[in-house]
Amino acid sequence: MLDLMREPDRAKFCFADGEVAAAKAGAAFSARGVRLTAAHEGGEVVVRLDEAAQPLCRAMLRWEQDIPSLRVLGDHWERGYGDLEWRGMVPERVLPWFFLVCGGKGTAGAGVAVQANALCYFQVDPRGVTLALDVRCGGTGLLRAEPLELCRVRQIEPREGESAFAAGRRLAARLCAVRRLPAAPVYGGNNWYYAYGQSSTPEILADAARIADWSGENANRPFMVIDDGWQIEHGGGYNGGPWDRSNADYPDMAALAEGMKRMGVRPGIWLRPLLTRENVPESWKLQRPIPEAELHGGCVLDPSVPEALEHIRGMFTQLEAWGYELIKQDFSTFDLLGRWGFQMGARVTDEGWAFADRSKTTAMVIRGLYAAMRAGVRDQTLLMGCNTLPHLSAGVFELSRTGDDTSGRDWEKTRLMGVNTLAFRMLQHDIFQSCDADCVGLTRDIDWAMNAQWLDLLSRSGTPLFVSAAPDAVEAPQQKALREAFRRAAVPHAPAEPLDWMDNTCPALWRTDEGEFRYNWYEAFGAEPLKR
Repeated sequence: MLDLMREPDRAKFCFADGEVAAAKAGAAFSARGVRLTAAHEGGEVVVRLDEAAQPLCRAMLRWEQDIPSLRVLGDHWERGYGDLEWRGMVPERVLPWFFLVCGGKGTAGAGVAVQANALCYFQVDPRGVTLALDVRCGGTGLLRAEPLELCRVRQIEPREGESAFAAGRRLAARLCAVRRLPAAPVYGGNNWYYAYGQSSTPEILADAARIADWSGENANRPFMVIDDGWQIEHGGGYNGGPWDRSNADYPDMAALAEGMKRMGVRPGIWLRPLLTRENVPESWKLQRPIPEAELHGGCVLDPSVPEALEHIRGMFTQLEAWGYELIKQDFSTFDLLGRWGFQMGARVTDEGWAFADRSKTTAMVIRGLYAAMRAGVRDQTLLMGCNTLPHLSAGVFELSRTGDDTSGRDWEKTRLMGVNTLAFRMLQHDIFQSCDADCVGLTRDIDWAMNAQWLDLLSRSGTPLFVSAAPDAVEAPQQKALREAFRRAAVPHAPAEPLDWMDNTCPALWRTDEGEFRYNWYEAFGAEPLKR
């Protein structure tokens, strides 16, 4: 079905002033002082940039073959936005990182191994497969004298009787040889979807007491994650740093963490590490044009600057020193590239700007950022990425928030984002990271009949389960369901399989290790039209 384990048939290079077809000599492609090799080695195709005498923006590799009519599944650059799906062949569709194709002979797939040094996407059409490698530094061509391995292309062939879901998990395992996962299932509370940033130490401790109660005697203890709102600079649309001090509603972050531990709850905390109002050197600041309305008086740190990167590492060290055992970092892809995943497509950022270190690709800068976060804490401290690139953070972070926000105010947003994310990122769960499809926003604004189902599925899915439970929304039925869900979520489960995912972006029928379950995700008048 796929024939990518060989030298590409052709290539072209993209520069700021246009595209040039490359001359082919065996596995090497050359044009305008740029030389790239794509050689079949040991069951994979290794793509290397050997030399670049002028700034290179992208390389496009093409494998020619006849591809019959198939259904195709791709991934997202960062989180899912309710739009992951199997589709027919759409030649212009951008398929970041990997893809699956399913037809009469079963399911095959191909992708690049995790932790690549280029931002990679595929396109599939009836005449072949194209791999695009974005090697820019920010929005400018790469300046680099040293050779660089860009990616490793790997492929799986169909297996008789294998489901598309099983094939997808086999491809994920083929792409991710290095694993970093939590030692035990992660579950508990997060205060965002009922507090929305308006909280305090007494309220967090009250949340922690309820989480501890609902978890009963579970040996695997729950987390309580403090979300946005604890930091010194907060309000008026600003949610950045500094992160070394808290506001008056949170007078002592170390004492708060210790209080949570005494209750039998593991403390977690949120931060947006790249946005700050600290007085930092001008050289630390990212030089991407950023509207002031986006910054609210702050600046974005450039992680290609070693001193700025060390400052970021220190943020994580400080949070761990206060006693936090799970650190959730957010907004880093948006802060670096200026776009959300659904806005990226083939152009992940604006043209014409660069990181301070012009010798690094954007992928290298992002990988360096993730590595600094990891280096700032001990091995037993869990790191969770939100608005991060799972393909680059695999093997570095234990957990990933793999979809856009659910809600404590609007069930339709939970249905759209949560169920779709759970279904289509399940391929990566406990392979790339432990994949969190986001919280149950348990409030009086959302019909309990809807939330009860979302809670039930998450607890059976084998993925992390976080609940944002407003105190006034938890009565006897909710307490009973929460205790049962936490009991189930505290122990390992096989990844739940969406059985109708090839025909439905919001799967209703799921196979778990406790049996098959059907859910009704729709309120009285069905789904609302999608709005952006």
